[in-house]
Amino acid sequence: MDNRRRNALKAGGALGVLGVLAAAGLITPAVAQAAWNKAAFEAKSIEAALRAIGAGQPADSADILISAPETAENGAAVSVGVLSHLPNTEYMAIMVENNPAMLAASFQIPAGTLADVQTRIKMGQTSNVFAVVKADGRFYMTKKKVKVTLGGCGG
Repeated sequence: MDNRRRNALKAGGALGVLGVLAAAGLITPAVAQAAWNKAAFEAKSIEAALRAIGAGQPADSADILISAPETAENGAAVSVGVLSHLPNTEYMAIMVENNPAMLAASFQIPAGTLADVQTRIKMGQTSNVFAVVKADGRFYMTKKKVKVTLGGCGG
C-alpha cells in the first residue's frame, strides 16, 4: 500500500474521531487549544519569546542538534529538525530571529520518548534559527544560521 495513502487515511480517521468528540460536546475549542501559548507565539523578540515560555536565560548546549539546510531556496517551507540528547527532555521550541513572530513551533515531549522533532517553518529572510529545550526543569539553547534566498513571510 502507498505510504501517502496510508498516512492520509490515518489523519482522516483521527480528524473524524476529533470531530465526533467535538460534536458530542466532549471537546470544546478551549480544551483543544489549551496548550497554545498565545504570548509566546506573538512575541516579537527573542527575549520576549523566551520570557513567555518561562526560559529566562537558557544555557548554551552542544547536546542539542538542529538539522536545517545551510541555504533554503524558498523560505515558505524550510525543513527544520531538532534532536535533544539531554536526559528527560520535556519541551522543545523552534524560534526564528528575523521573523515577524519569533516562535515558529513548540512541542511537548512525553516522558520516555526520543526527543526528536521534524517540521517545516516559514522564514522571511536569512536568520538564526534557535532550538530551545527544557530538560529536567532547566532550559538550554543552540542556534544555526540559515540563508534564505526567497522569503516566505510575505517577502
